[in-house]
Amino acid sequence: MTQFGYKVLGFGSGGGPNPYIVASGGTEATSGNFKIHTFTGPGSFVVCQAPTPGNNVVSYMIVAGGGAGGKGHGGGGGAGGFREYKSPTDSYTASPLDGNPGGSAATVTACTSFPVQVGGGGAGSPATGSGTPFANTSGSDSVFACITSAGGGKAYGWTNVGAAGGSGGGAGSNNSPSTSGAAGNTPSTTPPQGNSGGDGASPKGGGGGGGGATGSGTNTTDPGPTASGGDGGAGATTSINATPTAFAGGGGGGNYFTPGAGGAGGSGGGGAGATVPGSDADEGEENTGGGGGGGGANYTKGEAGGSGVVIIRYKFK
Repeated sequence: MTQFGYKVLGFGSGGGPNPYIVASGGTEATSGNFKIHTFTGPGSFVVCQAPTPGNNVVSYMIVAGGGAGGKGHGGGGGAGGFREYKSPTDSYTASPLDGNPGGSAATVTACTSFPVQVGGGGAGSPATGSGTPFANTSGSDSVFACITSAGGGKAYGWTNVGAAGGSGGGAGSNNSPSTSGAAGNTPSTTPPQGNSGGDGASPKGGGGGGGGATGSGTNTTDPGPTASGGDGGAGATTSINATPTAFAGGGGGGNYFTPGAGGAGGSGGGGAGATVPGSDADEGEENTGGGGGGGGANYTKGEAGGSGVVIIRYKFK
């Protein structure tokens, strides 16, 4: 029998067709009877052979790029959107955001190439004086099989304007356009792909934490010399890659005063906010979708968000 121009060969002692997916793309690994394809950059998931019905739904995790932190006692960047779907035939431990049931399944067919897009992290704002633009950017989307995770929202800061996103950017303090964190889960998905950023202090204090996959960024403490930046929201932990791993943590808010501290980055690659005096904020971790940490006093920079990742998994024997 011939299908799609290819001769279908028999497999196994019974001579019947292979009932499982045969595919290529990304970095390939196996875990027991399951094959895992990890994409840290653009590529294609190519299905070479059709599975039987019941084995044609793949598990996936799609994480977008994280947003950048805000400049100068700014908020933490929002984590990239996190979307996961565990196939009914799969056996790993999924995150609390598993979209089965109710979410978007990815059903594959033979001789089909599915483009994969992996979002980059948002660019941080430069450490420059008050007369220089302080632009930071949101993260970029990640896409597989027409399923999109939205880039994390950039944070507010010293004249930085923040943004909603997969998770929202945290608010800044003192000369920030807003002391309210930006919304997450934008655009809306089921289950939610992220959470909102935390609030900042006015007139001076710390920035709010960026939102994470499973938790909102925390608000900064009351304004004043003992204020601290808010912590980034927690990411989501899944074993889709065979090892429990957290993704999509929000960035921590930066801090204006001492002895207060910068906020901690959320589990899942979120960067810590800057503490004054002290080191710069931390960038979001690459290939986790973590948000970047917010800058400290005056014109210290907000850091970049981490790039995203796409993981596809299915039974192959």
